[in-house]
Amino acid sequence: LSVLLSLLLPAHSTRSPDCGGILTPSGLRYLAEVSKPHAESVLRRDFMARPAPDPSPTSPSSRNQITSVKVAKFSLTLIPDTGMRLSIEADLGVTSAPSATKEKRLSILADLHVEMNPEGNLELVTSDCKHTLEEVQSTEETDRSAPHKSSGSDIDKQINVEKICLEVSRLLLLPNERLMSLAAPFPITPSCQVQYLPLAAPMYSEQGIIISLQTTFQVAGTAIPLPVSPVPFSMPEPASSSPSHLILAFSEHFYTSLFSALEESGALNVSLLSSLTTATLAERITQMGSLFQEDLPVVLQAVTRSAPHVVLEEDKAIVQLFLTAQIGAGSSLFQSFLSVNVDATARLHLSVADTRMIISVAAIEDIELSLAASDVGPILAALLEELFLPTIREEVTAQINGVLRQGVSLPHIAGFTYTNVNITIHKDYVLIPCNLQLEARTG
Repeated sequence: LSVLLSLLLPAHSTRSPDCGGILTPSGLRYLAEVSKPHAESVLRRDFMARPAPDPSPTSPSSRNQITSVKVAKFSLTLIPDTGMRLSIEADLGVTSAPSATKEKRLSILADLHVEMNPEGNLELVTSDCKHTLEEVQSTEETDRSAPHKSSGSDIDKQINVEKICLEVSRLLLLPNERLMSLAAPFPITPSCQVQYLPLAAPMYSEQGIIISLQTTFQVAGTAIPLPVSPVPFSMPEPASSSPSHLILAFSEHFYTSLFSALEESGALNVSLLSSLTTATLAERITQMGSLFQEDLPVVLQAVTRSAPHVVLEEDKAIVQLFLTAQIGAGSSLFQSFLSVNVDATARLHLSVADTRMIISVAAIEDIELSLAASDVGPILAALLEELFLPTIREEVTAQINGVLRQGVSLPHIAGFTYTNVNITIHKDYVLIPCNLQLEARTG
């Protein structure tokens, strides 16, 4: 897969994937399974919607009418380097007289592939289609003659090549509506959105259909510039026998971009009213009494001074935070008396719920401090750090977890959710094999 994804880079020198996915043959089989009722509904609606022709004594066959449609087989098969093959077998009940009903077997073969349309959306199209129509004979008839392809009736005229291609195109209307939803913007916070944009039409290998995506983030409706990825995204090819329907992959750069977008939107900044006041601080630090003549609430503000960075290692994800913590007094007019640069690292925990990646931050592990500016001596500064560092640890962690509580939408198409999820963190990328689950229709 890494080789296949890298082939996309020369054509998109300024756009490179930072995540992607592979729909496996197992996933194709599942999509065919859940699409069978829809196919039957479309064929039944179109073939059975025609009114019966006026009866004519001189032309009994003109009274033929399709009265039932039952899809016996619906399959999607992967064709490496080309696309997919759709195979449909449908049993048609044909009534030629009030008491005479025959059954015919309609077989459809169509070659499908996914293109990128001018709007930048992926679209499933038909490149070739053909059909056969055979009469299913009773046991007595079979004894007398072999099954034969029917021809010359009004039913055959209704079901021709052009009509079949039109029916297949109608079958693709719903999948294409859902494919368009892949590139829809998804909210992360009220002011921050994520969007997954396909870079090119998918590629087809024996292991599945490979889609490469580039993530963009909008803050207040405007796309923001993101850090440049130091290396193109790549990941090892999954096992060809993978039982999962879909394998999603996210680069280290994707997670850094996510936190950069949150930092840009101000979502990671913390401002809180401490339980301390300048009077209670003066009990331990006598100089505080001379700095503030009245008892004021102590306020802590922690803001990002540069974008966070995510590092992925085997079974481990770490976020590096670069903050400036301002400690001051006064709720309306903030007066800072200590400014400390805080460089911290924390473990990230990843899980998936429905179609959202839930990211949570564990307690901050390592903190390096350096005084940015201070009106108090180093001994007093150390005492203030002792008083406020536990609060910084807790509140920064709580702020990030609060922002990410609802999760970050994964690339997905409408109507499906993810089950049987297994997340594996590797060096430089995260792998998420999962199964597709068609959501129950409501309303």
